[in-house]
Amino acid sequence: MPLLKALLAQLGSLALLWAIGRSGILAGLSPLALSISQGFIAATLSAGLGAPRWWSGIHLAFLPGIVLAMQSKLPPWVYLTAFVLLAATYWTSFRTQVPLFLSNRITVHRLAAFLPDTPTRFLDVGSGTGSMVRRLARLRPDWQIDGIENAPAPFFLSKLLARAQVNAALLRGDFWRYSLEPYDVVYAFLSPVPMPALWAKAAREMAPGSLLISNSFEIPGMEPERVIHIDDPRRTQLYCYRIGSGQAKQRKAAGSGGKSRLG
Repeated sequence: MPLLKALLAQLGSLALLWAIGRSGILAGLSPLALSISQGFIAATLSAGLGAPRWWSGIHLAFLPGIVLAMQSKLPPWVYLTAFVLLAATYWTSFRTQVPLFLSNRITVHRLAAFLPDTPTRFLDVGSGTGSMVRRLARLRPDWQIDGIENAPAPFFLSKLLARAQVNAALLRGDFWRYSLEPYDVVYAFLSPVPMPALWAKAAREMAPGSLLISNSFEIPGMEPERVIHIDDPRRTQLYCYRIGSGQAKQRKAAGSGGKSRLG
């Protein structure tokens, strides 16, 4: 479990720092310098334990953030405000293990160029601040672009920013409880953890010929029909899985049928 790995990395880094400190090497270092050292050790241990990469950033910032907060002597309301904002932004990330990822402009343009010219209904699951929805709606005004987001803060921001987009709709809710049946294309930028369950849901609910597109994270045991390589700083890859053809066995096992939508 990622949380267990995070705890092991933190405890291991503290134990290692304590052992090093007994030798006197760390004598004279300020609390902030010690906390930064602990953060680097924890991030290294986390990577060694095979935790997702974004945990490294959390480890790097965790203890230094606490030390800085203690040294700054901020009033209590600041901590309460920060907690409320973080909770509203990340919401159930501790349970879903899906952080807030945002699709960049280059990815949206490449995706718009790849998809067919025919009118399409598109859904971004876990749409965050709506960056994918807004940009794609502007590029393809003949499409209906929907997004669904569970965390309150990103949802309300996405709703505000997309208010002028007539072909964009932002919904608040848990996409696991939302049917994928109406959509020709479902796009996900989540994490490795939910991908098998998302594939099972798509195979049950989407029509044969529809597309499930995953930004950066492959579906274990499934061969994508195509991988789109994005020429952006993070070298994004979009894994495109077509429901039905090539996966007829999985589709049949999921007990779903339907009519092909995309060629």
